[in-house]
Amino acid sequence: MTFFDRLRAGLARTRETFTARIEQVLRLPPSPEFYEALEAALIQGDVGVSTTAYIIAQLRERREARDPATLRAALRDILQSLLGEPAPLRLEPPPAVVLVLGVNGSGKTTSIGKLAHRLRTQGRSVLLAAGDTFRAAAIDQLVIWGQRAGAEVVKHAPGADPAAVVYDAVQAVQARGIDVLIADTAGRLHTRVNLMEELKKISRIVTRELPDAPVERLLVLDASTGQNAIQQARLFHQAVDVTGIILAKLDGTAKGGAVLAIGRELGLPVKLVGIGEGLDDLHPFDPSAYGDALLPDARR
Repeated sequence: MTFFDRLRAGLARTRETFTARIEQVLRLPPSPEFYEALEAALIQGDVGVSTTAYIIAQLRERREARDPATLRAALRDILQSLLGEPAPLRLEPPPAVVLVLGVNGSGKTTSIGKLAHRLRTQGRSVLLAAGDTFRAAAIDQLVIWGQRAGAEVVKHAPGADPAAVVYDAVQAVQARGIDVLIADTAGRLHTRVNLMEELKKISRIVTRELPDAPVERLLVLDASTGQNAIQQARLFHQAVDVTGIILAKLDGTAKGGAVLAIGRELGLPVKLVGIGEGLDDLHPFDPSAYGDALLPDARR
């Protein structure tokens, strides 16, 4: 099965709701009723009010779109532009650091395990840091995923200083010549200022100890939370300079339209998407494939 096939299958619930509504609206000729129906379909698909208004305004400016076929083509172009260009992880030159952020339940630890597996299959050496020391279960879970992926885990006792765990992991990376360090962080609620300050501390340690290393700060968002994920991302980005999004649990949601708002409202690229439960079910985000799965080209 190709990535496109897996993505299309993973977006089944989104296609049953968001895509089906859009397809129905696109049977209408351009009129006030058409734009009202399209606005409703986009908002119901969790695109959000601001991005929906932008899409409608852009479509109205397409003077050539005067029938269902040209309207569909114009809408596809607009949606594709919102999805942006592919944004690969910055992992060269080694050692590279990936700090993984997110709230509890977002799919953070699972995404770390899948990413470690992906990098290992590419021939890279990977070390994991169990920086979520607030929950003993989080450390245990990361160890299990590390075993599955074939990556060692640096850990301290529950309740230890997360920054100390990351510091030790950085020293290990330097001593062993590891290619990529992936650091878990506590599934912190974004409203807790002290925990956000701790994220800043971890980021400072990495920058100080590995000043020349490429550093990704990836925020894991649960795709099923839709517009709530946008607000989470906004607050995390204000606290720490987030470099990209991992969109987890995309296969279990009808809210895939929220992806359209992430780039425009946050200025952050979606770098990876989770579309299943297996080790191989984390993939680089392909905007073109996503757009085709969301609203297929009727000419194909």
